[in-house]
Amino acid sequence: MRRSSLLVSMTLAALLVMVPTGTAVSSETGATAAPPAARTATGTAGCGKAPTLNSGTHTINSGGQNRQYILRIPANYDNNRPHRLVFGFHWLNGTAQEVDSGGSDGYNWSYYGLRRLAESTGSPTIFVAPQGLNNGWANSGGQDVALFDAVRQQVEAALCVDETQRFSAGFSYGGAMTYALACTRASVLRAVAVYSGAQLSGCNGGTEPVAYMGLHGGRDNVLPISMGRQLRDTFVRNNGCAQQNPPEPQNGSLRHIVTAYSGCRDGYPVVWAAFDSGHTPGPVDGSTGQSWQTWTSAEVWKFFTQFESGTPTGAR
Repeated sequence: MRRSSLLVSMTLAALLVMVPTGTAVSSETGATAAPPAARTATGTAGCGKAPTLNSGTHTINSGGQNRQYILRIPANYDNNRPHRLVFGFHWLNGTAQEVDSGGSDGYNWSYYGLRRLAESTGSPTIFVAPQGLNNGWANSGGQDVALFDAVRQQVEAALCVDETQRFSAGFSYGGAMTYALACTRASVLRAVAVYSGAQLSGCNGGTEPVAYMGLHGGRDNVLPISMGRQLRDTFVRNNGCAQQNPPEPQNGSLRHIVTAYSGCRDGYPVVWAAFDSGHTPGPVDGSTGQSWQTWTSAEVWKFFTQFESGTPTGAR
């Protein structure tokens, strides 16, 4: 798995302040709050039509610029069945190609391992990997949020997507971009997963609830875990969860702890996964290395797939 070189983060670190938390009420089971009752899937304009986009690289004009993204349509695509839509954002100096291909780990790590799990379970899922300008997600003037909007609209016009099953995941700068979308597109996204992120891509809005999962290493010397806690606490507040101080593994334990917050608004869980390792989306228990065999893929997939088709209360 190719590591990113996140040189800009050190200068940004001093600008971010950790948000303190209160009394601890925690769990290590990884259980999440019950999602809302299932409703009928709401399909996009592409449902019932022959697909007008294929898997591969596509160019789209957004904000007067030609931007690119990679689309991955499942082999068993059914134009009459609304599909889950997952965006995967790359890290600084990474590429959409690496997210889609899985880099040196290949298929097993495609879209942070989520594509393998979707296909192995027969879960109808369309994946999208946008390409950042200068291989990053500065989101200047909201241009990367605008790209997300443009790509989503193009994909949903061409393919059958469940409007209540849109998700985003990203590592490092890609985690920052996913957080920016959680802030400004909470009514569009059902849930997000932020791997080792920080507030680097902005947060326009940031007052609406969205199901949120944060994953961060306690020994992260690129984007310290305090930055990840700050992002998490935005949605602890927005989602109405009880203030807690989730346990985190001790330095040297080489383990992880997953905590589901209590008291969250129905359908808007917050989960915090802390691990004893550095800046990586693929930590492995008992090791300081990283691998596609990490536990993070299964935890994120479980978090995303707990939501049945239907719009949560309060979304629009």
